[in-house]
Amino acid sequence: MPETMLAERFHADGRRVELEEVPIPHPGPGEVLIEVAYCGICHSDLSLISGAFPARIPVVTQGHEASGTIVELGAGVTGWNVGDRVIPSAGRPCLVCRKCRRGDFGNCLHLNLMAFAYDGAWAEYHVTSATGLTKVPANVPLDQAALLADAVSTPYAAVVHTAKVHMGNAVAVWGVGGVGTHLVQLAKAAGGVPVIAIDLDQEVLDRAMRVGADFTLHSDDPELMSKIEDITGGRMIDVAFDAVGIKATALAAVKSLDVNGKAVSVGLSAQTIDAGPFLEFNLQRKQLLGHLGYQRQDIAMLAEMLSYGRLDLSESISKVIPLSRITEGIESLENHEGHPIRILVKP
Repeated sequence: MPETMLAERFHADGRRVELEEVPIPHPGPGEVLIEVAYCGICHSDLSLISGAFPARIPVVTQGHEASGTIVELGAGVTGWNVGDRVIPSAGRPCLVCRKCRRGDFGNCLHLNLMAFAYDGAWAEYHVTSATGLTKVPANVPLDQAALLADAVSTPYAAVVHTAKVHMGNAVAVWGVGGVGTHLVQLAKAAGGVPVIAIDLDQEVLDRAMRVGADFTLHSDDPELMSKIEDITGGRMIDVAFDAVGIKATALAAVKSLDVNGKAVSVGLSAQTIDAGPFLEFNLQRKQLLGHLGYQRQDIAMLAEMLSYGRLDLSESISKVIPLSRITEGIESLENHEGHPIRILVKP
């Protein structure tokens, strides 16, 4: 193994993205070294670069949706072997908050996020804790596996844990970009029927149909609510997802709900949520829930779904670029070139 590797380094001073030769890290006790196969480019990575997310440390390697192969074990690591194909967890509990002190690490109040609080995987190698690793089944390609560590696991957790979608639920998804497309796929897998994809752009609506939506509607259609009523036979929506995260989409999601319906906000912005009139919201016992993140075991569940052919993420890989062209990938996502779901970096 060489002594140095190529890595992207984000410098908070001036918000600069640089490609640098840095020393290859070695795993400490309880850690492993992974040779990175693929790592996704996420909108949260762009938010750090733009300054929308505050920097946690002065210099950091970005990239938190990774897959790769273990090449070195740290002291005390058991249950893992050199050569294992794995997905690293994208966060570490702080170990000091009240949740961590109670052993509730999955709900840590000050989670240290990979690529924000410590080095990520836009690099040839990445050191990670052996705790939280997910083994990739032999028949699952590593490019699709890389998507599981956020791009798919966050929508999965929204569908399964927060919304609790089950068979027979009428589901609508506002915004079918990267998150929304996976919400459509997973809501259908959970038994949602019908699953309605809603967006402004016809190209992404066509894609939503290809991956499993039963119907597509334009979000700016003045007859949107009446069309939803027609599709559902008058019962409206049981679970509505807002994958955009702006006032207009959250309000529309709540408006579409049946009695006791749930709207789940997955998109993020600085705007204020509007759930409509109290009279309508309370009389119809509607719910509006916020969602962020996933549980580590969710990645393993998704890996099994891929292994058994219950989930196909081949259309989610919009482009694969070498690490040497990382700035090109960042710009492509920032400019929405080709409406990408995920652009992957291959070191």
